[in-house]
Amino acid sequence: MAKNKAQLPSPTTVGQWLAAVADLPRRDCEYLLCQALGLSNAQILAFPDTPICAAEQARLQQATQQLRAGIPVAYVLGYEEFWSLRFEVSPDVLIPRPETELLVQLALELTPAGGSVLDLGTGSGAIAVAIAHTRPDVEVSAVDRSTAALAVAARNAARHRVKVNFCASNWLQALRGGWHTIVCNPPYIAAGDPHLPALSHEPQHALVAAAQGLQDLQAVITQSPPYLNPGGYLILEHGYNQAEKVRHMMEQGGYSNVHTRRDLAHIERATLGCWGT
Repeated sequence: MAKNKAQLPSPTTVGQWLAAVADLPRRDCEYLLCQALGLSNAQILAFPDTPICAAEQARLQQATQQLRAGIPVAYVLGYEEFWSLRFEVSPDVLIPRPETELLVQLALELTPAGGSVLDLGTGSGAIAVAIAHTRPDVEVSAVDRSTAALAVAARNAARHRVKVNFCASNWLQALRGGWHTIVCNPPYIAAGDPHLPALSHEPQHALVAAAQGLQDLQAVITQSPPYLNPGGYLILEHGYNQAEKVRHMMEQGGYSNVHTRRDLAHIERATLGCWGT
């Protein structure tokens, strides 16, 4: 009877497993090990002889199969780090990127004490939750047209014990009232962009925009003024080669003090403008 039973993978060690998956990005594999074994990255590196049981091997094998299929490690793990916080992610939302932390930084700089911030197209809620976590004095609202994304965002807000007012809306259509700051990371990649194949597992509606990637940026610029308090700011993330066009659209739309800030890679990443002064 024993011969008919399916055999589980033979036990191995952390070091042996890492050597066996050397074709995959080392950092991604270390993340998988940390999750499967419940250890820190420092422990993984310091104790390569740590044994891996059969059940853990089976989970790791499934995870590496997903990596080889091109699924981003954040989706395999189910989370991503942003603003030193851990956020749940799924294929319903974009994976938060380090460069988007610039939007959080700018919103924190520009929003007065006791002010209000609106995050348009919140996705995982990373921007809104990071702002609310850092500035509990600020009233934070966030919208997304995807109810599935809003569910993820709400869980992230609950995880970090912050209050964010969530609403289903296609940009500002379902909203009333004014905010001191509106922040938005809209779709801005043009259809046919050579970077898109590498992003095929992420929601395309949150990445791709018509008019060479400018359609949603233009929509937010046009719709935002009635929702900004006098002297309020609109902050937009955009592509590496779109800053000049976004500045022009904002200036044509009546915004003042329009300028662009660079991210840590020294790329023009966010453009902002003031309304009503």
